Amino acid sequence: MRIPIFQVDAFAERVFSGNPAAVCPLDSWLPDTVMQAVAAENNLSETAFFVPQDDGYAIRWFTPRTEVDLCGHATLASAHVVLRHLTTGRTAVRFSSQSGLLAVRLDGDLLALDFPSRPPVARPAPAGLADAVGGAPHEALFARDAMLLYGSEAEVRALRPDFARLAALDLFGIIVTAAGADVDFVSRYFAPREGIPEDPVTGSAHCTLVPYWAKRLGRTTLRARQVSERGGDLFCEDRGARVSIAGRAVTYLEGSIRL
Repeated sequence: MRIPIFQVDAFAERVFSGNPAAVCPLDSWLPDTVMQAVAAENNLSETAFFVPQDDGYAIRWFTPRTEVDLCGHATLASAHVVLRHLTTGRTAVRFSSQSGLLAVRLDGDLLALDFPSRPPVARPAPAGLADAVGGAPHEALFARDAMLLYGSEAEVRALRPDFARLAALDLFGIIVTAAGADVDFVSRYFAPREGIPEDPVTGSAHCTLVPYWAKRLGRTTLRARQVSERGGDLFCEDRGARVSIAGRAVTYLEGSIRL
């Protein structure tokens, strides 16, 4: 059995930047164990699988260790595959997912994700979180992920987390963020418990970052940068119950998997 596979650098203007995602278009779902094994074999932060459904597709995402309920960069990559490889003349695509309906539209050379807003709320941080991440965070807030606020972009870039200690905490992922030097805000994202020590660019984290920074800065349109080693730029808008997260994508490879 052969299934197609694409590897796409999402939130990237050129290959070898942004966040690489594997994308596997399917006619019907494979067994969960097989999809998880494919994701582990790919060993990227996410592998997306999608099947035709009504006027769009149903989509699922797997890290090398587990299925997740929402992934931004692999959805961007999947839309890139649909709109630029599998179909012609379309300017938008809809995916149904565990997190509801997700629409992606072409906006010039950008792909714009329509995602749910997940504003963070303040609550006590787990013991050891700040020490494991490092630095001196000013505040901790929580949505799906923990979010630590720092005083400057330089502090965020300088962090060297203890991934073993972070993996021992009962947290899905950890966002670190600060105001940016030449963008509105910067971030990094760690999820060692899910098999992702540091994610290069994390669209889903911006479901939490965008409402926070929109409120703090007093405007709805924001420019963001994830300052991982590979890095990536995101063009964001706070729309109340939804957020728009846009970026570019480039194809790195196209082939097939033998099963």
